[in-house]
Amino acid sequence: MISLLQEAATQVVEHSEDAAAAAVAQGDAAGHAAEAAQAAESSGLPQLDVSTFSNQIFWLVLCLLVLYWVLAKVALPRIAAVISDRQGAVTGDLMAAEEFKQKAKDAEAAYDKALADARSEAQKIVAANRAEIQKELDEAIAHADAEIAARSAESEKRIGEIRESAATNAREVARDVTAELVRAFGGNVDEAAVNSAVDARMKGALQ
Repeated sequence: MISLLQEAATQVVEHSEDAAAAAVAQGDAAGHAAEAAQAAESSGLPQLDVSTFSNQIFWLVLCLLVLYWVLAKVALPRIAAVISDRQGAVTGDLMAAEEFKQKAKDAEAAYDKALADARSEAQKIVAANRAEIQKELDEAIAHADAEIAARSAESEKRIGEIRESAATNAREVARDVTAELVRAFGGNVDEAAVNSAVDARMKGALQ
């Protein structure tokens, strides 16, 4: 847009220079008439004097062209440079913000992945410890059962031995008591008969 304005300004300047040259020639010719008219008229506003319109138009066009040239060559390029720099800064800030946003998303994803991995590893450790504890518990229960069974068998064996010993002792005591009773009543002690009677009585008691 600035280049188009500059081209238009150049064309306007060229046309204005031609017009200005013509206007100067006309102004010189009309200058004398204007001076005469001004001398004749001593009252009224000079800018409303028709004889000075050509000079006024010339200087107006010249001032506008100079103002346009100053704007096109000095002010507008500086304004365009400031706008471009500002736009570049804004674009850079937006790109940096987008990069930080992407980094934040990546960090969040990495955190979620690490948390999920930690949970999975913790569950594996808990499951492994649980299986190991269950294995140790089963081994302890099996060992306790075996020890209890061994002690039960030993206890039953001892109880059987005690029973046999008690039965033997009771049989001997019964034989001795029976023999003494027979002797006390004045009878003759028959060992075979006493043993047979005691054994029969012990069998009946045990049954």
